[in-house]
Amino acid sequence: MNIRRYCSLLLLAGLFLVCMPGHGQLQVIGDGGPGPVKAQHLTAELVSLGPTIAPGGSLQVGLLLTLEEHWHVYWMNAGDAGEPPKISWTLPSGISAGSMQFPIPSRLPNGPLMDFGYEDSVAFPVELTATKSLKPGPIHIDALVRWLVCREVCIPGKAHLGMNLTVGPGGSASVPTVGALGEALTLIPKPLPVDAKVVVSGGKSDFVLTLTTGKRETDAEFYPSDPEQIANASDQAVEPMPDGVRIRVERAPELTKLPEQLHGLIKLSDTVAYDVTAPVVAGEVAEAPTRGGRSASGVTTIGAIGLAFVGGIILNLMPCVFPVLFLKGLALVQSSGEERSRLRSHGLVYTFGILVSFWIIVAVLLGLRAGGSQAGWGFQLQSPTFIALLAAGLFFFALSLAGQFDLGLSLTSVGGELAQKQGFAGSFFTGILATIVATPCTAPLMGAAIGFALAQPAGVTFAVFTALGLGLATPYLLLSFQPAWTRILPRPGAWMEILKQLTAVPLFATVIWLAWVYGRLYASGVNGALGIDHVGLLLICFLFLAVAGWALGKWPARWPSAIAAVLLAMIGLAIPLYQPKDTTLVWQPYSQQALDQARAAGHPVFIDFTAAWCLSCQVNERVVLKSNEVQRQFSAHQVTLLRADWTQYDPEITKQLAAVERSGVPTYVLYPASLTGMPDVLPELLTKPIVVEALTKDLK
Repeated sequence: MNIRRYCSLLLLAGLFLVCMPGHGQLQVIGDGGPGPVKAQHLTAELVSLGPTIAPGGSLQVGLLLTLEEHWHVYWMNAGDAGEPPKISWTLPSGISAGSMQFPIPSRLPNGPLMDFGYEDSVAFPVELTATKSLKPGPIHIDALVRWLVCREVCIPGKAHLGMNLTVGPGGSASVPTVGALGEALTLIPKPLPVDAKVVVSGGKSDFVLTLTTGKRETDAEFYPSDPEQIANASDQAVEPMPDGVRIRVERAPELTKLPEQLHGLIKLSDTVAYDVTAPVVAGEVAEAPTRGGRSASGVTTIGAIGLAFVGGIILNLMPCVFPVLFLKGLALVQSSGEERSRLRSHGLVYTFGILVSFWIIVAVLLGLRAGGSQAGWGFQLQSPTFIALLAAGLFFFALSLAGQFDLGLSLTSVGGELAQKQGFAGSFFTGILATIVATPCTAPLMGAAIGFALAQPAGVTFAVFTALGLGLATPYLLLSFQPAWTRILPRPGAWMEILKQLTAVPLFATVIWLAWVYGRLYASGVNGALGIDHVGLLLICFLFLAVAGWALGKWPARWPSAIAAVLLAMIGLAIPLYQPKDTTLVWQPYSQQALDQARAAGHPVFIDFTAAWCLSCQVNERVVLKSNEVQRQFSAHQVTLLRADWTQYDPEITKQLAAVERSGVPTYVLYPASLTGMPDVLPELLTKPIVVEALTKDLK
């Protein structure tokens, strides 16, 4: 379930309709006075810095909410679910009201989700302005206030507040800034100082915000003003710097295209925060590129090409690539007696295979960038299908290196001309393999070069990636052009077989890492077991591949064993690649008619009273109601599932809530199959045992 999508589509429209005058699910409290007035779990009042506003002057007033312990209201961006307070003013002629201001918020975790808001008490300042022509005398201001207060349950509320003021000389200029409203005014996020700056870079999975203030900052949090920008509940990595701080925040899963700019506040402490807006620069580096082909980190186009070339050379020493390069080196030793021209041809074909692979990668990257998406080095590792295929291929290859079977035996009967073609094809595809296994690695010096390249025009990007490919190909290419250098290598012999088997070790280690990545792609904050399940399927695939390798080793160079190995490999690959359909049970919209029909048919009924703005509702649904254990129990007892969505005004749902003596959501009610049975109201915070025990007790 996509919580942010529900919130963005339903929250604003739904809750606004919920609280419209004449359509309220909760009665309007207050008689138009300043208050305080007592509502469910909070008190609300209208406060000001003084009783007088001068013609042509201004006066700070505000909404003060005092909350019961552990209850909270929301910031302007509520986080994963919720809605901020709102004020609708009725003002006399000559008086206008500015926007409601929001003090520095706090992160309020709730299970796997995150709210942005306030506990205990909070004041929301509003500036009133009087025209110069406003006549002296008494005036009255009127406010219809709406809010959503949440703990495990969320309850919307409304109040009619008002205040008598006087238009006259003096005004707020002579009134000290004191009390809750005065404190709130000091906590309004400030604009960024002129000597400070913010740089934002956007990668394939995160944003990096670098705030420069001129002094070391040790703590920071980022709150986006717009929804669906960051993964709200994810940890924010903070890196103190001598002249500021760097914050790394995870992008929201829904954010498939980088925004042009990022707007929000950077909170340095409970009393200091800055309102920031900065353009988002694509790339995996924190510094934004500037004019003249130079980035803020000092990388130029020529420098990036040089760094990429050197990084490509170093890439040969990475655990991902070295086994492939070593095998080519062994082949070169074995063929050192061949003609020099043939050795050079192998080197050139190998280099061409690497370059073609890099050109394909950069073409895909540029195509994604042109379409508005962002991808970085190793982007294919975001695909579970690619990870499974790569891990299976490397595992099968490592089995051959370890000595279980010999891939080359099936080619022993092929004629000389075909063998020559196969040799060059082998060099070409070895270059492709080297590129594939190189992309998970980032050698020293490569990071800045790749980040620079991905943020530059297409020509520069191609040049940098071409230099990277040439660096990767250089060691083998030089060796093929100087075959005399092979004399310093040991003579071919039994040691080569031992080294070949040892080379399987880093390949097996790479496979283990790829299996971990594969599991992480499927794991979620709510149900981490999902990743474990998929890793188990990948391990079953490895088992089939091991049996296929055994067949090839047991009956080498025979067609029946080859066919059996292919079939086993296909079955093994189908296991992790198969994606079953969602078997989640279907919920029907609640209505009294649906409830009556289900009970008349002898079916028990479970009603989920929920709302898009209710954070606890989303947690209960994801963690409990959608769990396999609860789904199986619902199915076994043939329970009719009804969802009463209270996001928008629905008098029938309100009436049914009152019938079970509840006034908010979440509420969960289980009706037995018998028409005479009494409903069982479950707790607001659900667990799997609570639901299972209720089904067992009420439906036996």
